Amino acid sequence: MAADTAVRFGRNLFMARRRAGFSQEELAGLCSLHRTEIGLLEHGRRLPRVDTFLKLVAALEARPADLLNGIAWVPGGEGSGTFITKP
Repeated sequence: MAADTAVRFGRNLFMARRRAGFSQEELAGLCSLHRTEIGLLEHGRRLPRVDTFLKLVAALEARPADLLNGIAWVPGGEGSGTFITKP
């Protein structure tokens, strides 16, 4: 479910931001985003676009896998599939 994916991404982002020692405002400034966008992402209310994802990875000096930890896509047949989150 996309909501679970957003929540998991938000948790990963929060942990990466804390490890890097940034406030939401500092990270937002480095990414050319508004602080509220970081909050929405961290609280699982929004998933980032690809360009935002890359900005976050670069600003946090993280690996993309760090922000995607525990999130996977399970392919299905004929256009179906689903995101899963793992503990």
